[in-house]
Amino acid sequence: MRDYLAGIISHLPERPRAILLISAHWIEPQFTTLVSEKPGLLFDYYGFPAHTYDLRWDAPGAPGLARHANELLAQAGFATAEENERGWDHGVFVPMKVALPDADIPLAQLSLVAPEGRDYDAALHIRAGQALASLRDEGVLIIGTGMSFHNLRIRDGSAAAHAAEFDAALTAVATDPDSARRNEGLANWTQLPHARIAHPPRGEEHLIPLMMIAGAAGDDRGVHDFQDEVIGWTVSAYRYG
Repeated sequence: MRDYLAGIISHLPERPRAILLISAHWIEPQFTTLVSEKPGLLFDYYGFPAHTYDLRWDAPGAPGLARHANELLAQAGFATAEENERGWDHGVFVPMKVALPDADIPLAQLSLVAPEGRDYDAALHIRAGQALASLRDEGVLIIGTGMSFHNLRIRDGSAAAHAAEFDAALTAVATDPDSARRNEGLANWTQLPHARIAHPPRGEEHLIPLMMIAGAAGDDRGVHDFQDEVIGWTVSAYRYG
């Protein structure tokens, strides 16, 4: 996984001018962008070695991009908000510290949306991704971070077979060459085998960033460009464009 992340930028056809990142670890009642010029880090984890709380990743924020993303979402009928005080959560700085160690590309973070006490609306996030698709033509790399299988209650290998079956089904949907069929399949991801073992109810935030990426992909076919085993789970990553 480290090697995969380290090669993300170098494997692009051109270097992005900015990055818009959707992390599994920021959820708001409406789509919210971080507009700070120099965000700090939000150490939103616990129980790890002391040195993991001394990490730094000093990339510049991209407030102009953040506000432009909000404008595109608002034009598509979504409620939006701005945030200036929050730091980048570990869904941003952990993978990006590996992918972009020099921290030399401006980055804006966008939240997920979930009404309190309800499941995430996958179709809504796909539509939001579609509203943001034009950013790609402006040199913006759109990244979604999370995990394709994420159930912290099962870390003993007992779900290995279920994880592998879910991963195969998710990959078939995410890489479907028919974008309409792909998006419909992702919107109905709970119908995939072992979906609620992979992502328990009200705990699917690690999968939802994929919905926004697929929405922004337009008619680009997904590429299954990473797979590995993590604490007894099969996990995958997908690229569009």
